[in-house]
Amino acid sequence: MITEKDVENIIDWENTAPKLVEIPFKPARVLLQDFTGVPAIVDLASMRDAMARLGDDPGKIDPLIPVDLIIDHSVQADVVRSENALQANMQREFDRNKEPFAFLRWGSMAFNNMLIVPPGSGIVHQVNLEYLGRVVFNTDGILYLDSVLGTDSHTTMIDGMGVAGWGVGGIEAEATLLGQPTSMVLPSVVGFKLSGKLRDGVTATT
Repeated sequence: MITEKDVENIIDWENTAPKLVEIPFKPARVLLQDFTGVPAIVDLASMRDAMARLGDDPGKIDPLIPVDLIIDHSVQADVVRSENALQANMQREFDRNKEPFAFLRWGSMAFNNMLIVPPGSGIVHQVNLEYLGRVVFNTDGILYLDSVLGTDSHTTMIDGMGVAGWGVGGIEAEATLLGQPTSMVLPSVVGFKLSGKLRDGVTATT
């Protein structure tokens, strides 16, 4: 639960940040890769089964915020040094992971607010940068800034385009997509002043 006091602590950050005051935070969306995403969907499916056994509506178990799940960790390079290596490896991946992929496809249709990005689309943090980062959300005419908790260690790359991103564990991500705020220490505000210009050959790296 986010209270008026939490908002006041953020507004008064100059005084509260040095005191390591904790604040609850609800991001705009959650980013998962397959290692943590598959167990999360299994948990959601299990909770739906439990709701049905209790005689309640299983549809009540649903992500409350957008969830993007990128399948990017299952590829193996079985075929190399061949013009059709990519296609051959992709086919073997689908053959090898037929059951979990079918389950993920079910999850993409069964749950609202869930996008499954199929294998071969790219690695999670790059897909997040190039395709999934919204910068600004527009929900029923209400505009708010994009922010994300992701289960990939490179999630923070999204900060480079003005989207606040944090890397978290699978349990934290799952709790967040079900509406639970994550707790964090109010961060300090740090400023940089850059002068001069980059030398030839110097580029930004990740």
